[in-house]
Amino acid sequence: MSIVDNRKAFHDYFIEERFEAGLVLEGWEVKSIRDGRVQLKEAYVIVRKGEVFLFGAHISPLATASTHIKPDPVRTRKLLLKGDEIKKLIGKVERSGYTLVPLNLHYQRGRIKCEIGLAKGKKQHDKRDAERTRDTQREIQSVMKQNRR
Repeated sequence: MSIVDNRKAFHDYFIEERFEAGLVLEGWEVKSIRDGRVQLKEAYVIVRKGEVFLFGAHISPLATASTHIKPDPVRTRKLLLKGDEIKKLIGKVERSGYTLVPLNLHYQRGRIKCEIGLAKGKKQHDKRDAERTRDTQREIQSVMKQNRR
């Protein structure tokens, strides 16, 4: 079940491969995510010293959160992946010109997971082509819908 999707990632990048990662979260962050107060629009993933981190994901603290904690809405959060997956990502990102973007947050067996994508950036003409094909598919569907009636 999806919590939040990063639609901007699909607009700006070609997604080559997907990985599912766990998140290291604090208690107030879990409560806020369950309440839907999370945004991935400006977020990105970086590999540093053999570990993977999520930068820029904004999790708004709840008003009912604990008073003795000073929540930081955009703090860096560690992503949990298997060692061979991390090595594969490091190789692709450093050599091949790929980047890592968060695609969505979702629940899996009661845990919050982050799906990250190995992506290559789109040029402006690629974005226009994608928009053009989406529009033609929409027109075809509407014509077929009218023909059924």
